[in-house]
Amino acid sequence: MAASAEGLVTLIEPVVRAMDLQLWGIEWVRGHRARTLRIYIDSDSGVTVNDCEKISRQVSALLDVEEPVSGEYTLEVSSPGLDRPLYTLDQYRRFIGEKLDVRLRHSYEGKRRFKGQLVGVEDSDIVLLVDDQEYLFPVEGVEKANLVPSI
Repeated sequence: MAASAEGLVTLIEPVVRAMDLQLWGIEWVRGHRARTLRIYIDSDSGVTVNDCEKISRQVSALLDVEEPVSGEYTLEVSSPGLDRPLYTLDQYRRFIGEKLDVRLRHSYEGKRRFKGQLVGVEDSDIVLLVDDQEYLFPVEGVEKANLVPSI
């Protein structure tokens, strides 16, 4: 059984902060044969391969001791990249005005995927402008949201 992303954030965030980095988010990715625990780290000055390696070693040791995850999995640490996923309301607020690709947990008006401009955050909802129409989506209903890099 996999530990919840929220529980893992609580466990891992102090380790990342201690290394002067920011925990951007955590996600479980299911592959054909194995699960991957993907940890995104960030910094105002950017993230290096060495940063990822250090966090990977520290978090791996922590997970070995605490054992919050049962079964086999692969640990992966990376920067969120240009098409960074968004997890928290603060992250959404930071990117108001940017274009997002949003996948909902359940369909709305027959669709689960919406691509548009993030125009605001109201309470626990995001406001997305798609083809001159505003949509209000509860953040809990968002399965995945990524920035769409501008070229």
